[in-house]
Amino acid sequence: MVRYVARQFLLSLAVLIAVSIVGFVLLRASGDLAQRVAGAEAQAADVARIRLAYGLDKPLPVQYLEWAQRAVTGDLGRSLFFPENVSTLIAQRLPITLGLGALGLGAALLIGLPLGTLSALKPNGWFDRVVLTVAVLGQAMPPFWLGLLLIILFGLNLGWLPVSGSSGWQNLVLPTAVLAIATMPTIMRLTRSGMIDQLRADYVRTARAKGLKPVSVIVKHALRNALIPVVAIAAVQLGALVGGSVVLETVFGIQGLGYLAWESINRADYPVVQAVVLVLGGFYCLLTFVSDLLHAFLDPRLREQ
Repeated sequence: MVRYVARQFLLSLAVLIAVSIVGFVLLRASGDLAQRVAGAEAQAADVARIRLAYGLDKPLPVQYLEWAQRAVTGDLGRSLFFPENVSTLIAQRLPITLGLGALGLGAALLIGLPLGTLSALKPNGWFDRVVLTVAVLGQAMPPFWLGLLLIILFGLNLGWLPVSGSSGWQNLVLPTAVLAIATMPTIMRLTRSGMIDQLRADYVRTARAKGLKPVSVIVKHALRNALIPVVAIAAVQLGALVGGSVVLETVFGIQGLGYLAWESINRADYPVVQAVVLVLGGFYCLLTFVSDLLHAFLDPRLREQ
């Protein structure tokens, strides 16, 4: 178990370092950052001052190592446009994005688990086919397209809900629905396949032969074991929801980390973009590591490694 945990931790750390390097290099590969910050009509002297002030005149490996050393200590640099430093901006925006992702995942679990369980009771029946059709449609619809559709329907045509902002719970209904619809098919299909396998297992047949009630067999025996991969994948899904927040928060005007990234990209505020990539990548790696730990804790076969 200790070796398994150590191996997964080192793997997550390696992925995070790789993400930070790729993000750092790609941002500079898009052109001269100093020129983009100064503007197309800036004088050469002004561009040179910006390049010197932000260390952009140094070799790329030196720039990365200095930035990574500061990032480890919590110093993510200064924004070029916002009055706050980058660490403060991240601390202000990250809870909004995390809360939205948690709401979307919670709604997906509340809907996907029961539907997946019920559809597994009679595979290939009419209810199972309806559930699978819904799952396919949910996975086929791009979140940004679904978000625009819900805005037009419930915000503009019916006027039931606000279409942008994050000032109240009403503003979170539509983006939460989009996240839930995007995540629910994975939860639903994973629960369904796990339940079908467990209901065919020998221990379930034994439980039924002993005269246990069907509800007890399903909930206390089959569902408990079928949830092992679902619990593990839920953490990864939360990371995916948070990582994909840029488009959704932009569509709904939610002032979270994704919206901050979009603003910073448009303004060429590269210190903020670097920090957002690092934080989102780190959060995803952390949740992947937590998912591996949960899987190992719930599955005795992994604990023996």
